[in-house]
Amino acid sequence: MFRRLRLAGTLAAALLGCPLLHAADAARFDLAGPKVDVHVTRAGKTLPIAQVPNLQPGDKIWLRAELPPTQSVHYLLVCAFLRGTTNPPPDNWFSEIQTWNKKVREEGVTITVPAEAQQVILFLAPETGGDFSTLRSAVRGRPGIFVRASQDLIESGFEQARIETYLAAIRRVPPDDSKGLAEHSDLLSRTLNLKPNGDCFKRPVDTQSTCLTQAGNQSLLDDGHGQSVADALNDGSNSDLINQASYTRLAGGGNYSPYVGAIVDLIRITSTLHTAKYQYIPAIAFPDGDALNLRLNTPPSFNNPKSVIVIGLPAIQAAVPPPLRSTNPENISCLLKPAVVLPVEGAPLVFSTALAHDLALHIDGPNGGTDIPVTPDAYQGGLVLAHVPARKPLPLDSNPDSNPDTAANSDTKPNTPGVAPESKPAATAPHSGTNAITGTITGFWGFDAFKGPTLQLQDTPGKDWKLADDDVLIAGRENHLMLSSTGTACLDTVSLDTSAGRLIETKWKPAEKPATVDVTISLKSIDPGSLHLAIKQFGGDKADSVAAKTYSEPARLTALELHAGDTTADLTGSSLDQVQQLTINNLVFAPAPVSIPSNQDTATPIPAPTNSDTQLRFTLPPNSQAPKLKVGEHLTARFSLNDGRTLTLPVTVAPPRPSVTLISKNIGQATATPIHLAGEDDLPSNEQLTFSLKSVAPFPRTGKIEISNADDSLRTTLSVASNNLVLQNPHTLLATLDPVKDFGTSAFGPLRLRPVSPDGTTGDWLPLVTLVRLPTFKDLRCPPDATQTCTITGSSLYLVDSIATDPAFTAPTTVPEGFVGTTLTLPRPAKAGFFLRLRDDPAATNIVTLPILPQSSTGAITPATAAVASKSLSKN
Repeated sequence: MFRRLRLAGTLAAALLGCPLLHAADAARFDLAGPKVDVHVTRAGKTLPIAQVPNLQPGDKIWLRAELPPTQSVHYLLVCAFLRGTTNPPPDNWFSEIQTWNKKVREEGVTITVPAEAQQVILFLAPETGGDFSTLRSAVRGRPGIFVRASQDLIESGFEQARIETYLAAIRRVPPDDSKGLAEHSDLLSRTLNLKPNGDCFKRPVDTQSTCLTQAGNQSLLDDGHGQSVADALNDGSNSDLINQASYTRLAGGGNYSPYVGAIVDLIRITSTLHTAKYQYIPAIAFPDGDALNLRLNTPPSFNNPKSVIVIGLPAIQAAVPPPLRSTNPENISCLLKPAVVLPVEGAPLVFSTALAHDLALHIDGPNGGTDIPVTPDAYQGGLVLAHVPARKPLPLDSNPDSNPDTAANSDTKPNTPGVAPESKPAATAPHSGTNAITGTITGFWGFDAFKGPTLQLQDTPGKDWKLADDDVLIAGRENHLMLSSTGTACLDTVSLDTSAGRLIETKWKPAEKPATVDVTISLKSIDPGSLHLAIKQFGGDKADSVAAKTYSEPARLTALELHAGDTTADLTGSSLDQVQQLTINNLVFAPAPVSIPSNQDTATPIPAPTNSDTQLRFTLPPNSQAPKLKVGEHLTARFSLNDGRTLTLPVTVAPPRPSVTLISKNIGQATATPIHLAGEDDLPSNEQLTFSLKSVAPFPRTGKIEISNADDSLRTTLSVASNNLVLQNPHTLLATLDPVKDFGTSAFGPLRLRPVSPDGTTGDWLPLVTLVRLPTFKDLRCPPDATQTCTITGSSLYLVDSIATDPAFTAPTTVPEGFVGTTLTLPRPAKAGFFLRLRDDPAATNIVTLPILPQSSTGAITPATAAVASKSLSKN
């Protein structure tokens, strides 16, 4: 292998002493030239020139110019061997072939490649006097120019072959198929090492195909400077297509033909090289079997100086096999598909020329294994299997180092020992637990056998299909699930088998985990319950079935609050009615009932927070001791749902919650009243309450006591800073509550309290008092006749629920809602007083002591007369 060193274009032109050509006109190789038939024989085996990537000393080159019988100008065919830029070739390295000679025209001429030769170049020159000697003198006088011309001609042919393969393939796609254009352009770009014009896909659909194939605007090769012919043969990475090349000044401002690099140098050289008789014009060769189809950029001239057509033949050097590699080493190809394409890349000339031939996929096995012919197809993005023979599963023993010559049939393929292929990394072994096998690409690169990449294959349908993970399918939305098998490469379709027997096809793609696929399944119209997936594989007689279960949307768990020393835990989230049980280590918590005992040592029942869809309290079984948990300990809480699922949530043990107990309380009597409250927990709303508390832990000075009713519509806090909380000592607290000041005159009902630490952590609620509003009784008047009713006069009598003369309320006087009167009637009570039930606490039976006064003659509104008046007003 050698590397060609080039000078910049302007420097080369300066050395040659000639002006640059107009590239836009000179670089169009669109003129059909003559054909030259060539084949090469090495070690008794003959190949057409299209399958010869390189020549070697001793090769026999057979030449024949294919000119029409009516050819009026005699062309002289000259074969010249070169040996570098500074070493002119000897005279006997030039061969003169008179194409008009009948024997030569029919039989051709065979020339042997001499030792030490590095290049070979052909000339087609019109016959003149001294033509052969003139050509020989020109080559010997300036061999370096012809060395570069030979290299550029070969490289230009390779470049143009790649581009024309792309253009021919992209024309196969219907112009209105935008998706197909993008897909096939991607495949062609990968296999041919090209970079199409991405802007074409931003245009309207009906113009995309034209954009990709029009001259001057489609993808271009870069200039390839610094590449040898061997580089062009084997390394496509340095000759990627670049869109910008079509817009350079050197390229004619966007009108340049679809190749630039080697062509530009070639035109500079050959167009400026001339003698008195000849000027030299390059010809790009397009091999097809034995024939070199020539294309010219300049019409030949038969006037002085006459045109000499310059043709390059393959370089004389050692062969380097094409570096084919798998597009994705982890990919597994299914041999059971109707059409199998093995995705490989890295050697664009394999797809754009016939230099690689007799390719096969060799699968190791008994009796030498199996060879399946493959054909390079850039349009499909890889090597296409000619056919897959029907066979039973092979007990394969993969051997990536098997002899590559087994790919060649000795009756039809050359068997000359080739150059040993370069060492390659070890092939990826089949994944354990799968039915994957391996196969190696083998074939010939010219005369030399080569071994390509080892690929992973599958030739039997996958078995043991199952859900790969504990995927939970949620009804009513789109889901993802993972399916695993012994092999997934031959998977064709995954369908949802509905209860109605209808199959709904799903979308799937290979997953990162071997032998696993990621299936996207829509359950928007599927109810929770059981379902089945039908799995169809290539080569399978019937579909496999995988059972799965769908669930409703699971509970969403936000946080779990667990404090050291507690027998309860508080969960927040949504849809918590699905949660059945909480387990932490060996502790099993159940949803708390409506009322649970306090964590403190008291027999007073404490209302639990209302369990709802967003909050849920859990408690240990009754009489359970508080678990010994360390503050800051990290635990995992496991929640069992009603349908059998399990959800987890991390939890950190929080510091103990503040805890207090009620020691005593005292209700102040600032206002005299004849009403004697029977309930010791009833607090008149116009009276202050003084109470004392015992704190389990030292109560912080910045702590608070929070007081509220059940629905939190009444709320206040007591603190040291607000002067309604006094610390008698670190554990004993004295508190004062002023209901009217803190809640207003419409406050009533049960009140509760709880401690709040400075960081906002709250303790359990404790019942405090029931706030009641009292009516005002002024006097009680009775007539002398004991059988007649007495009258009670007062205000705010709407606060009375009922009054009676006996504690059992045998014949009560009930006050209707909305009563606005100032008197009530009842039978004559005993001297001890009558009995009262308040609207704010109708369960307590209170005593009212009023002196009995004589009956007044003034009429009064009673509950009975109020009811009659109300009916009369409603009728009117």
